[in-house]
Amino acid sequence: MRARNDLTPREIVTRLDEYIVGQKDAKKAVAVALRNRYRRLKLDDDMQKEITPKNILMIGATGIGKTEIARRLAAIVDAPFLKVEATKFTEVGYIGRDVESMVRDLTESSIQIVRDEYRKNVRGRAEKRAIDRVAKALAPGIKKEKTGYDNNPLAGMFKGMGVDPNQFAQNNEDDEEETVTTEISSKRAELKEQIAKGVLDSREVEIKVQEKKKTTPNPMSAPMESMGIDLSETLGQLTPTKKVKRKVTVKEAVELFTEEEADKLINQEDINADAVHLTENSGIIFIDEIDKITSKGGQNSGQVSREGVQRDILPIVEGSSVRTKYGTVNTDHILFIGSGAFHLSKPSDLIPELQGRFPIRVELQDLTKDDFVKILTEPQNALIKQYRALLDTENIEVIFTMEAIEKIAEIAFDVNESTDNIGARRLHTILERLLEDLLFESPDMSMGEVKITQKYVEDKIGHIVEDKDLSRYIL
Repeated sequence: MRARNDLTPREIVTRLDEYIVGQKDAKKAVAVALRNRYRRLKLDDDMQKEITPKNILMIGATGIGKTEIARRLAAIVDAPFLKVEATKFTEVGYIGRDVESMVRDLTESSIQIVRDEYRKNVRGRAEKRAIDRVAKALAPGIKKEKTGYDNNPLAGMFKGMGVDPNQFAQNNEDDEEETVTTEISSKRAELKEQIAKGVLDSREVEIKVQEKKKTTPNPMSAPMESMGIDLSETLGQLTPTKKVKRKVTVKEAVELFTEEEADKLINQEDINADAVHLTENSGIIFIDEIDKITSKGGQNSGQVSREGVQRDILPIVEGSSVRTKYGTVNTDHILFIGSGAFHLSKPSDLIPELQGRFPIRVELQDLTKDDFVKILTEPQNALIKQYRALLDTENIEVIFTMEAIEKIAEIAFDVNESTDNIGARRLHTILERLLEDLLFESPDMSMGEVKITQKYVEDKIGHIVEDKDLSRYIL
């Protein structure tokens, strides 16, 4: 199992440009860091051990693309990615999450990626088995009563106590004996063909599926996790797997059974080993708000605790072994991306050892009016495209004139300058306020087209922008 690391830096930047406006330096830095991983994997084993990733520290105001760059980067290469808030961790001995939990959470992400890949590899066989099970549910055989305790010497004792022993038996329809007549067999063969062609997709069927084990928070879980023990899983294994009845469409039944059958065909130990390898070589951990754990990041009363968090994070970033329930994960080659606004502090306020572990510093630029125009129109997930799609569900076509878009961008820039700079997030507030009446009235409107002009923008939110006190609270 490998993440897609073979993209060139230029290709990575081009992909990021589809979603994020500007910030060329930051995009270039993460693209080079990712390509270096690919280069490292092509070296001999001895040299691979010596080359460690050059961790990145992104510096810039909120809402200018720091988190989005890291998140999109992980999606582009299909690598395990985890975003954590530095302020959620506390020094050892204090109440809070320990820093090693970020590595365990990253491994969980890897497990999901690897499991999905394994399921895809066996999907053909699993789907065939699933179709067989659905056909069996649609044309059941003549069943013989059978319990999981027929030959159990304790069954009589349970019955003597007035307890039905069958309530403890595992409910598995595959173990039930049944008589299949020629007519039933012929019917099932016909049903399998129809299911495979999708003819019966909308037909309802009652099936039995494995009950998803519910995990409840346990105060003992955190210390046990640090020893590589999953308490909830251990307790879950003490209870037998139950099956529950569900009424679903044939199409949904095939998907549910395909997932179950795929899990039977794959080896969990192989998944665990591949996931640990993927975590170690392709994992990305994004540590946000890292400026808030500097000694000058807040009130003096918490200085010891904040420095303590830095010292706890240090061994993880430097490279250490973390025990997880899937195996020991070495963090030597995990890429760490730190992020912070550094309004009240500066990177040099971090402890020197931690500063040295983030050798690449990238300062992201504040967004200009032109950047806001591009954000509103160019990316695949542009805000205006999102609102147009939402209102299109009400059969209303919304058209924004270029003058209106430029006015919205101008307002966003001005409000950011005169109040707190929250970057592109200001656009969310402005558009929501601008389109509030339209979003409310649209289900009852009969008109098919609405044009948003510069005058419309000025009439709706112009008076709020002019009143500085009002804009602080509303925009």
